[in-house]
Amino acid sequence: MAGGAATGGSSTSDTYAPARGWLLLPAWVSLGILVLAPVTMMLIYSFLTKEFRGGVIWEFSLAAYDQFFFDRGLFGDDPPRIEWTYIQIFWRSIWQAGAATILSLVIGFPTAYFIATRPAAQRTFWLFLVTIPYWVNLLIRTVSMKFLLRDQGPLNEALLGIGIISEPLSIVNTNVAVQLGLFYSYLPFMVLPIYAAVERYNFTLSEAASDLYAPRWTVLRRILLPSVKPGIVAGCILVFVPSMGSFLAPDLLGGAKNFMIGSLIEEQFKGNAGNWPFGAAASMILLTLVLIILLVLARQQSKAEG
Repeated sequence: MAGGAATGGSSTSDTYAPARGWLLLPAWVSLGILVLAPVTMMLIYSFLTKEFRGGVIWEFSLAAYDQFFFDRGLFGDDPPRIEWTYIQIFWRSIWQAGAATILSLVIGFPTAYFIATRPAAQRTFWLFLVTIPYWVNLLIRTVSMKFLLRDQGPLNEALLGIGIISEPLSIVNTNVAVQLGLFYSYLPFMVLPIYAAVERYNFTLSEAASDLYAPRWTVLRRILLPSVKPGIVAGCILVFVPSMGSFLAPDLLGGAKNFMIGSLIEEQFKGNAGNWPFGAAASMILLTLVLIILLVLARQQSKAEG
C-alpha cells in the first residue's frame, strides 16, 4: 500500500522505463534509414568529383560548392567571380516561398477561425472540404492548375464571358502562376495548425476585452493573435519549407524563366548529363538555410515563452 501510495498517480512515475529504449527503437531505426542516411549520402556526394558520363568519382573535391558560388570561366582558369545565376535562383526560391507563406496566412487564418467558431457538429464537414484536394496526387493537381490557368482555360473563358477582360491573360509560365501553384498546394498546411490553436483558444478573453470597450482590432492584435501564435508559426513553417524545395509548380507552371532551387536540384539528377555532386551541394545549401531559419524561429519562440 505504501509503495502504491508513493507512486500511484504520480506524474513523475514511468511504468515503462525499463523498456523505453526498446519502444523507441523502431522510431530511431526509421529515422536513421529514411532521414539520416539520405542526408548523410547527400553530404558525402557533395564533396565528390563529377564523373563525365554521370555519377561520381570517389575523390574529395570542393568543386560543387565552388561552382555554386563562383564563376571561373568556360575552362575554369579565369579569376573567380561571384556566380549570380544560382544565387538569383536561390533568392527567387526564398521570395516565392515567402510570398506563398504570406498569401496562405492571409487566406488561411480567416478560414481556420471560421471553421473553429462553427458548431462542433459542422467542423468536420468544413475540415473535410479543406483536406479533400489531398486525396489527389500533387502532380495531377498541378497539371489541373495549369489547365485552369492556360490562355484557353476555364478561368480566361469565364473572364472573357463576363466581359472583365477583352483578351486572354497569359498567366502560365509566369511568377504569378508559380505563386498560385504553391499557394494551392500548401494552403491546408496553414489552415490546420491555426485551426487547432484557435479551437483551444479561450473566447472568454475576447469577451472580457470587449466588455472593457476594447476595439475589435485591438482584441485581435493584443489577445487573439498572441494566444494562437504557436499555430501561426507552425503553419508558416509547414508552408515555407516545402515551398522552398518545390519543383513541380515551377516546372509545370513557371517554365525555364522561373526556375527555383528545387527545380535546379532535380535537374542535376536526371540522365547522364546531370551533375550529382553539384545537386548534392545545392541540396545541402538549401538544407542549411532551412535549418538556420528554423533555429531562429525556435529561439524567438523560446524567448517569447520565457
